[in-house]
Amino acid sequence: MKICKVSVILIVLASLTSCAHMHPHPMDMTQAIQNAKTPADHEALAKHYEATAREMQSKAQEYKKLLEKYDANAPHYGRQAQNLQSHTEALIHLHEQAAKANMDMADSHRKMAAEIK
Repeated sequence: MKICKVSVILIVLASLTSCAHMHPHPMDMTQAIQNAKTPADHEALAKHYEATAREMQSKAQEYKKLLEKYDANAPHYGRQAQNLQSHTEALIHLHEQAAKANMDMADSHRKMAAEIK
C-alpha cells in the first residue's frame, strides 16, 4: 500500500513539474506589445502566440495519452485512480484553453497588422 501511495505521489509531482516553465520567457511580452507599431511587429507577436498555442496543444496531447494509460490501468492505481484521472483531465482542459487564448491573441495581432497596412 505504501509503495502505491509513493508511486502516485511521484507521478503527480512529475505531472506538476512538467507544467512549470523550464525556460524563462524569451521576450518581455508587455514591452513587446506596447512597442508594437508596425505590421511586422504585430506579425512577430502573432507568430509567437501561434507557437505558444502549438506548444500548449502538444502538452494537452501528452496529457491525453497519460489519461488513456490511467484509464487502461485504473485497477493498478486503486482509490487514487479517480484523482489522477480528474487531475489529468483538468490539465488537458487548461492547456486547451491556453492554446485557444493564444490563437485568439495571434488572430488579434494579425488583424492589427492588416489594419496598419
